[in-house]
Amino acid sequence: MAGWEGDGGCVLRSGAMRIHFHGAAGEVTGSLHLVEAAGRRILLDCGMIQGSPEQEARNAEPFSFDPASIDALVLSHAHIDHIGRVPLLVKRGFRGPIFAQAATADLMPIMLLDAASLAENDAERANRRRANGVPEIVPLYLREDVVNAVEQVRKIDYDTRTTIAPGIDITFRDAGHILGSCIVELWADGKKLVFSGDLGPKGTPILRDPTPIAQADLVLMESTYGDRNHRERLETIQELGEIFARAHAEKGNVLIPAFAVGRSQELLYWFAQNYDAWELSRWHIFLDSPMAAKVIGVYERHTELFDEQARAVWQRKPLPFKLPNLHISESVDDSMAINRFEGGAIIIAGSGMANGGRIVHHLKHNLGRRNAHVVFPGYQAQGTLGRRLVDGARWVRIHGKDYRVNAQRHTIGGLSAHADQQGLLAWYGQFEGAPPVALVHGEDKAREALAGEIHERYGREVFLARPGRFIDA
Repeated sequence: MAGWEGDGGCVLRSGAMRIHFHGAAGEVTGSLHLVEAAGRRILLDCGMIQGSPEQEARNAEPFSFDPASIDALVLSHAHIDHIGRVPLLVKRGFRGPIFAQAATADLMPIMLLDAASLAENDAERANRRRANGVPEIVPLYLREDVVNAVEQVRKIDYDTRTTIAPGIDITFRDAGHILGSCIVELWADGKKLVFSGDLGPKGTPILRDPTPIAQADLVLMESTYGDRNHRERLETIQELGEIFARAHAEKGNVLIPAFAVGRSQELLYWFAQNYDAWELSRWHIFLDSPMAAKVIGVYERHTELFDEQARAVWQRKPLPFKLPNLHISESVDDSMAINRFEGGAIIIAGSGMANGGRIVHHLKHNLGRRNAHVVFPGYQAQGTLGRRLVDGARWVRIHGKDYRVNAQRHTIGGLSAHADQQGLLAWYGQFEGAPPVALVHGEDKAREALAGEIHERYGREVFLARPGRFIDA
């Protein structure tokens, strides 16, 4: 195994498998890895870069490879940081098949049409404010580009070995991160690559635990929480109940930035499980996301992917997605009407990092209130509004205006959809012989900590992926 700073004249030797890193290599978002093997070029993920406006501007840059040269695209799951640039890839010339687990394939059009709509709306607002002579902002892609991309998708079930190009096979295994999330096993040239995708923690509600894999010649592993361990989930659930009790006593609202896929459904699951204990009947509960409403439909079509406990929960009341006081706000008018509540409302809305979407409007109305509570149940990337709030900012700028932050903020890591350091080490430890490993999808602090633990426990040097570098299996 070896890595280089760049391609620099290094020729792929016969019978080798080479992985080039183009995204989520030193940062969490923008997953994009290119595999060269068996004379083919296979792309693993094509995700959106998320964060500050400067970071997100990189999405429009040319790909560092020719999209038309890619033979196939393999997707690990449906979060935007893993699929968000797929329509752009197609728009720029990719014509090959896109392989996705069945639930991921069902989620893709929902996620990508929403992303296209947001991009079109953002461009329209920005163009209205632009000065004379300043070129118009063009959306990254349009809804018609999403439709074109989705036509290239081919569904694959879990645990089914499939030939995706001559000499290249893959199998999807359950990653336990969100519905349809996959660990990818890829065979070519007598080598086996295992790409973890995003790994969920054991015991995540609704989902099954990540699948253990025994053999690999090279492992690409995520490292989002490689430097820390989550709180116990039950402790987090208790804390969430305490936040609701405190907010009710203070007659305030509770705002929860949450991704439409995964986190929103898990929150509703816990609401159903603790409906009486948390006295949730005294609240108005809003799921303010037309996308999350559509995602719920996908969950209900794929109950075969639920774990045993979730299947049992779906047999009794209250059903997580049909709580008696749950209001699903689909229209803009429905969303705006929530602002009349100065207290007594639990509002779940996207985006999960508060860098766009309807949660931003609710934050504008509530951040100045001392009795308001903002709960962050997941990772907040650098440069996002969510990260600034988590880091304790007293003032934040939203839509060109500064807002004082008086609201109380809570970070509850026990609901993360990502495995923590302990979980990542346990998953890697199931491989025989401690195979070579390259860490992706993590900031350097997290990756370096995880690399140190792997080296200490398993005696294996770890490769830290960087854009422009590659590694041979």
